Amino acid sequence: MLMPAHFIPVILIVLLAAGVRSTFGFGESLLAVPLLAFLMPVRQAAPLAVLLSITVATVILVQDWEKTHFRSAISLLLATCLGIPLGLLLLATGDQNIVKIILALLLIAFALVSLIGLNRWQLYSDHDGWLLGCGFCAGVLGGAFGMNGPPLVIYGALRRWPAPQFRATLQGYFLPASSLCMLGYWRAGLWTHTVTHDYLISLPFLLPVILLGRWINRRIHPERFLKFVYLGLMLIGIILLLQSSFVAAQMR
Repeated sequence: MLMPAHFIPVILIVLLAAGVRSTFGFGESLLAVPLLAFLMPVRQAAPLAVLLSITVATVILVQDWEKTHFRSAISLLLATCLGIPLGLLLLATGDQNIVKIILALLLIAFALVSLIGLNRWQLYSDHDGWLLGCGFCAGVLGGAFGMNGPPLVIYGALRRWPAPQFRATLQGYFLPASSLCMLGYWRAGLWTHTVTHDYLISLPFLLPVILLGRWINRRIHPERFLKFVYLGLMLIGIILLLQSSFVAAQMR
């Protein structure tokens, strides 16, 4: 299958997003969808990003299934299903900008407190309350904004999972969640031939990047890995604040 010259920027975005996801286990959606939206309609960018997410998650789970904490992943996923209806209700009736600002401030505060060493709280084993709370919040955020990652990342950080387990366990959640999302796109008619074509062109470039991400992940010191996770959460918070400010400016 020939790759058109104009598709090269798409490949570069795909490689960047897949590299981040394979290295840290999260964060690619914040890169892939906004950047791809500069090159194609969002209706095309979103399902393409989800197909790539499914691919990365599948490869990671095949590589490191023995490092996956499946009980945590399944518990978070079930709790997410409870939160999605509230998220959809919020999407339909709530002030999304205010919710985004509150979420952004909470993420930045949690990341800052953790980075400067004030957050000493650690979960030494799975806690049903935290699993339910983080999974439920992930469902709310996923239903409202298509962004269910931050609560899962916070739970993994509190559990102090080693980098390989952190990466693999999040994929145990994202694979079925993304598959359900893709089913929704298919039912809505958004999984088109164009999306499949773009995905197939991108596919041969993914495997080397996923393998590189795994190699980096296994060599990051645990404390340094946690710092990267907190910095990732802070970046998500900053991006949300910027998005909210942009939307507020447009509404004036």
